[in-house]
Order: sequence, then structure tokens, then C-alpha cells
Amino acid sequence: MSTEPGERVRNRREHWLEQLKRHRARIPESVYPVVEGKLSRMVGLTLEAVGCKSAIGGRCLVKSAMGRAIEAEVVGFSGERLFLMPTGPIHGLEPDCRVIPTGRTYTARVGPALLGRVIDGAGFPLDGKGPLRAEQEWPLNGAPINPLARRPIRTPLDVGVRAINGMITVGRGQRLGLFAGSGVGKSVLLGMMTRFTDADVIVVGLIGERGREVNEFVEKILGDQGLARSVVIASPADDPPLMRMHGALLATAVAEYFRDKGLDVLLLMDSLTRFAQAQREIALAIHEPPATKGYPPSVFAKLPRLVERAGNGVQGSGSITAFYTVLAEGDDQNDPIADAARAILDGHIVLSRELAESGHFPAIDIEASVSRAITDIADERHLDLSRRLRSLVSVYRQSRDFINLGAYQTGSDPRIDEAIQRYPAIRSYLQQGMNQRVTWQDSVHELEALFGGTKK
Repeated sequence: MSTEPGERVRNRREHWLEQLKRHRARIPESVYPVVEGKLSRMVGLTLEAVGCKSAIGGRCLVKSAMGRAIEAEVVGFSGERLFLMPTGPIHGLEPDCRVIPTGRTYTARVGPALLGRVIDGAGFPLDGKGPLRAEQEWPLNGAPINPLARRPIRTPLDVGVRAINGMITVGRGQRLGLFAGSGVGKSVLLGMMTRFTDADVIVVGLIGERGREVNEFVEKILGDQGLARSVVIASPADDPPLMRMHGALLATAVAEYFRDKGLDVLLLMDSLTRFAQAQREIALAIHEPPATKGYPPSVFAKLPRLVERAGNGVQGSGSITAFYTVLAEGDDQNDPIADAARAILDGHIVLSRELAESGHFPAIDIEASVSRAITDIADERHLDLSRRLRSLVSVYRQSRDFINLGAYQTGSDPRIDEAIQRYPAIRSYLQQGMNQRVTWQDSVHELEALFGGTKK
């Protein structure tokens, strides 16, 4: 029987495709030549290369005549010049060093083996526990999630701190800022949350901190109990600015990996301000014009890109509940980074120096702190009691001078009378020992007991 014309054409095409496949298998894999450039200029930490091309974010090797090589990332370009920022020390570089584009970008190595480990901003171990067996690669800059595909925040996350559980209730997938000056108990509060939270995994990013503080946080504040289910990424203050930024990006990438595995992750980043300052150093070095208090516009563009990667995932995945510390320089809550962070986060917790100096721990300023998701998490009874406590604290503080001077007469104002009566119990409720855990249920029950179950 004769073969149809269409079938003959298909058979002939399959025959030639098979022949082409066999011939290709006999040809060795093509190796494309790498176009090398040379180092033409170095000012500060900025390297300028000519004679080669690479995309923004591309990895390059800079090799000297003595064989020394450092890695650098492309952070900008102008005409034929590439601007690179090194990820390590630059000692030994000289004019006309070879600049070799690798054709790759930075990625994060992730996997369950990260749990219990302390790594640097490049993903290498710092704890002396041997090499990492985390072979899976994850994009360092993450992949955006359709905002309509994210699950809404509906479930509370127990962080083990009474004042936060009861008054600034945090939901799974929420992102909050922890606004504090220096020396008000910020690190200790973060350590309490890592030990006491009911999240499955804790990822801690220590960005731009002093090296001594990194060791103290891991050994004293976090402890063996907290470290067992944690991953710590440390990029201290003496790291190059690009490495500090990579530390923040790596911490977020690790959290994304565990979230996509269906786990609830608590991400603690200390601090968002250091991340912004690292980007400021890079931007100013490549001649980006400064805007607000020396911060170039790119800083305010990168902050939401980092923060928006946290939160709830799509249906079937887990969540990333994130706390970003924001350093209020000189206790100025109107600092540009603090102001920008408030606009892009789902709430903020403010630590007060006045409370810290009076021995009140945690030094949370209830009046200035807010959770924007509490109305979707707590019931009406809980909301009413938290508003009532907040109101009494505000009334007492506004009238404190008159009360302390003895100028206030009992019975003049029922609100002030109630505030004076309940303030010792309220102050006790808002305080907690650093080694004491208070669950979310107990926090709510103690709040109800504070007012004796009455409604007003």
C-alpha cells in the first residue's frame, strides 16, 4: 500500500533529525572564548574595568600578575567602563590586572544541612563544624510572588513575649520593624523570640554588627536550644559593603527555601539600617547623587525589594514572619530609613530608652507600637482589652507629672483614677524576664485577668 505524502514528509524529517543528533554527538562541546578586560582605575572600593562586558550582578574575577584573585560584582557601567565592587579584601591589586567575567551571578546554597550552622555572607561556614552539605542553589535575589496569590494573614504567631503577644499580636507572614537606639535591649529581645517562638525554623541575619556581638549573640543570647533549629548568617561591620548586602539577601533566600518547603519561618534581621548603609556606600562610590541625608534614591528602591520577599507564600507553602531592626540614630524616629521602613512594613515595635533606663524590660513603648494585622488575627474581646490597656497607659503618662507632684486630687477624673489604680498591674504585665516564656494563650488570659473580666 502506498504511503501518504504527509507521512513520507514526517518520516524523512525524523530520519534527518536522527542523523543530525548523531553528528552533533560526535562534535565536542563548543567552548566560547572569554573576553578579558583589565583594571583601569580603583578609587576607594570601586573598581573600574575596560575591555570586557558583563551584566549587572555578574561575577568577575580580578587577577593580579602575582596570581592573587578576588571576586567582584558588576554594580554599574558607563560607556565602555564597568564598575565593580569586591566581595573580599583588595590588597595586592595593581593597574592592568586581568578582569575575567565568569558569566554567572551569585546564588545561595540552601538545604536542611544549614540548620544549626553559622555562615558568612558568601555562604561559607564560620562555626568550625566542617563543610556545608547544602548543594541546592537558590537565586540570591529571589523570585517575586504574585501579590494576589499570597495567602492572607489570619493565624497568630507565638513569639513567647507577653507584651508582643497580648498588645502587638503578630500574625504568621507579617513583617514588622523593631525600632531602637543603641543599648536598649534589642538583641536580648531578638534572642528571646528565637528561643521561645513556635515557628518551625529561625533564620537570623546579623548584618553590619560588631564581630564581638556576633559571637555573644550565638553563644549567650541564642544558646544551644535556639541554634538547633536556626540558621545564622553573619556579615560583620568589617566586611565590604557588597558582602553586607549579600548577607541580608542570603538570609532572605534561606528563609524562602524553608518557606517553600511548607515550614513557618521566623526571620530576624539585625539590621535593616546597616543594609541601607551598605547600599549607600556602593551607590555613592559609583557617583549616584545623594538625596535625603546622604541616602541615594537606589536605597529606597532596594528596601521594599528586600522586605517584600518575606510574608506568606502561595497556597500549600509556609510563611516568613520577619522582624527587621531599624537603628534610630540619636533616638530620632524620623530618620529617613526609619520613616521609609514604617511605610513598607506591617507594623512596628518601638523600644524606649526611658523605659530601658528605668529597668523596664522589654522596653517596649506600647503607645508608639502598632500591629497592622492585629484586627485580622485577634477577636473583638482581645482587641477591646488591648485598646483599653493602651488608653490607660496613655492617660497615666499624660498625667504623670501632676500625679508625682501631688497636684492631682483623687476623684477629679475617673479615667485618671482608674489609670492610677491599674498602672502597677499594667507595668507588671508589660515586663518579663529574659529567660521567661509566656505563650500567646497565657498572654491573652493574663490580659483578661488584668481587668477582672469586666467590660467598659
